[in-house]
Amino acid sequence: MTRADLKNQIIDYLAGKLTCKEVTEAITDYLEGRLSFGKWVRFQMHLGLCFGCRRYLRQMKLTIRTLGALPAEPIPPAVRYELIQLFRSWKGR
Repeated sequence: MTRADLKNQIIDYLAGKLTCKEVTEAITDYLEGRLSFGKWVRFQMHLGLCFGCRRYLRQMKLTIRTLGALPAEPIPPAVRYELIQLFRSWKGR
Protein backbone atom coordinates (compact mmCIF):
# COMPACT_ATOMS: atom_id res chain seq x y z
CA MET A 1 0.00 0.00 0.00
CA THR A 2 1.38 3.37 -0.99
CA ARG A 3 1.41 6.46 1.17
CA ALA A 4 -1.29 8.01 -1.09
CA ASP A 5 -3.50 4.91 -0.68
CA LEU A 6 -3.14 5.09 3.10
CA LYS A 7 -3.95 8.81 3.05
CA ASN A 8 -7.09 8.17 0.96
CA GLN A 9 -8.22 5.39 3.29
CA ILE A 10 -7.80 7.64 6.33
CA ILE A 11 -9.71 10.47 4.62
CA ASP A 12 -12.50 8.06 3.60
CA TYR A 13 -12.69 6.77 7.17
CA LEU A 14 -12.81 10.25 8.69
CA ALA A 15 -15.29 11.51 6.11
CA GLY A 16 -17.44 8.44 6.62
CA LYS A 17 -17.56 7.89 2.87
CA LEU A 18 -20.31 10.47 2.55
CA THR A 19 -21.31 10.64 -1.12
CA CYS A 20 -22.09 13.78 -3.10
CA LYS A 21 -25.73 12.66 -3.27
CA GLU A 22 -25.87 12.33 0.52
CA VAL A 23 -24.30 15.78 0.91
CA THR A 24 -26.83 17.42 -1.43
CA GLU A 25 -29.66 15.69 0.43
CA ALA A 26 -28.31 16.99 3.75
CA ILE A 27 -27.76 20.62 2.65
CA THR A 28 -31.02 21.90 4.19
CA ASP A 29 -30.36 20.17 7.50
CA TYR A 30 -26.80 21.54 7.45
CA LEU A 31 -27.94 25.11 6.77
CA GLU A 32 -30.58 24.86 9.51
CA GLY A 33 -28.10 23.40 12.02
CA ARG A 34 -29.94 20.08 12.31
CA LEU A 35 -27.08 17.64 11.58
CA SER A 36 -25.78 15.43 14.35
CA PHE A 37 -22.20 16.20 15.34
CA GLY A 38 -20.89 13.07 13.58
CA LYS A 39 -22.70 13.82 10.36
CA TRP A 40 -21.65 17.47 10.55
CA VAL A 41 -17.98 16.40 10.79
CA ARG A 42 -18.35 14.01 7.83
CA PHE A 43 -20.19 16.74 5.91
CA GLN A 44 -17.35 19.21 6.58
CA MET A 45 -14.74 16.64 5.58
CA HIS A 46 -16.56 15.98 2.32
CA LEU A 47 -16.81 19.71 1.58
CA GLY A 48 -13.10 20.05 2.19
CA LEU A 49 -12.43 17.40 -0.45
CA CYS A 50 -15.16 18.09 -3.02
CA PHE A 51 -15.20 21.28 -5.09
CA GLY A 52 -18.57 20.40 -6.66
CA CYS A 53 -20.33 20.13 -3.31
CA ARG A 54 -18.75 23.36 -2.07
CA ARG A 55 -20.03 25.09 -5.21
CA TYR A 56 -23.51 23.58 -4.71
CA LEU A 57 -23.56 24.81 -1.09
CA ARG A 58 -22.58 28.32 -2.23
CA GLN A 59 -25.37 28.24 -4.84
CA MET A 60 -27.92 27.22 -2.21
CA LYS A 61 -26.79 30.00 0.15
CA LEU A 62 -27.02 32.53 -2.70
CA THR A 63 -30.50 31.27 -3.63
CA ILE A 64 -31.70 31.62 -0.03
CA ARG A 65 -30.20 35.11 0.25
CA THR A 66 -31.74 36.17 -3.09
CA LEU A 67 -35.18 34.82 -2.24
CA GLY A 68 -35.01 36.51 1.14
CA ALA A 69 -34.45 39.85 -0.60
CA LEU A 70 -37.59 39.60 -2.73
CA PRO A 71 -40.43 41.99 -1.90
CA ALA A 72 -43.27 40.60 0.20
CA GLU A 73 -46.03 41.75 -2.17
CA PRO A 74 -47.16 39.29 -4.86
CA ILE A 75 -45.94 39.44 -8.45
CA PRO A 76 -48.31 41.32 -10.79
CA PRO A 77 -50.37 38.84 -12.89
CA ALA A 78 -48.86 40.03 -16.20
CA VAL A 79 -45.31 39.52 -14.93
CA ARG A 80 -46.22 36.11 -13.50
CA TYR A 81 -47.74 35.04 -16.82
CA GLU A 82 -44.67 36.20 -18.75
CA LEU A 83 -42.31 34.36 -16.40
CA ILE A 84 -44.32 31.15 -16.71
CA GLN A 85 -44.26 31.43 -20.52
CA LEU A 86 -40.51 32.00 -20.51
CA PHE A 87 -39.98 29.03 -18.21
CA ARG A 88 -42.12 26.76 -20.39
CA SER A 89 -40.27 27.75 -23.55
CA TRP A 90 -36.91 27.31 -21.80
CA LYS A 91 -37.92 23.92 -20.43
CA GLY A 92 -38.94 22.72 -23.90
CA ARG A 93 -35.49 23.41 -25.39
